[in-house]
Amino acid sequence: MFSVRTINKTFLTGLIALLPITATVYLFFWVMGAAEGFFGSILQILLPERWYRPGMGVAASLLMIFLVGVLMESVLIKAIARRFEQIIYRVPLVKSIYGATREFLSFLLEGQGKSPRQVVAYTFANDMTLLGFITKRDLSFLKNDIADQKVAVYFPLSYQIGGYTALVPADRLTPIDMPMEQAMRFVMTAGIIEKEHQPRPAATTPSS
Repeated sequence: MFSVRTINKTFLTGLIALLPITATVYLFFWVMGAAEGFFGSILQILLPERWYRPGMGVAASLLMIFLVGVLMESVLIKAIARRFEQIIYRVPLVKSIYGATREFLSFLLEGQGKSPRQVVAYTFANDMTLLGFITKRDLSFLKNDIADQKVAVYFPLSYQIGGYTALVPADRLTPIDMPMEQAMRFVMTAGIIEKEHQPRPAATTPSS
């Protein structure tokens, strides 16, 4: 016979198992639907009606992303894109949104050779320690003594897309040998879903 406590535990177990995959599937189909709705409507205008098939909008968006990636390898296209960015960075408010979004995505997606992604720990005077990620080591562009011997560290907040950037003395940071993705998952979920993998004890053979 099931007790109320057992039923609640079983329900929560099923909820925890289903929510991540449900959220992932929902986000995937939402992105695909948005791409199909936007690019599909354009294709329906450009192509004869009998040529259009559902899914062509998604295919067009993927093709466009790939082609932009190919074009960005060209020196000429890079120069044009750089000029376009310079124009964007002159527009109030737009430059803040664009710049923040671009830098954050570059921080997450670019390789180690292009962007510093060292996981570090910073301990405050009250012995509280935060995990963060070094985003910039050279702060000379600030042209201020406040940044001397310091690096920029991003401290993400748990359960929301956000955080804050602090200028921290480099010698106060402790490097952590942990992949950035694992550290980000640990911080963003408040350490709840990060399980410790303990090695199993070796099986002992009975002595004769």
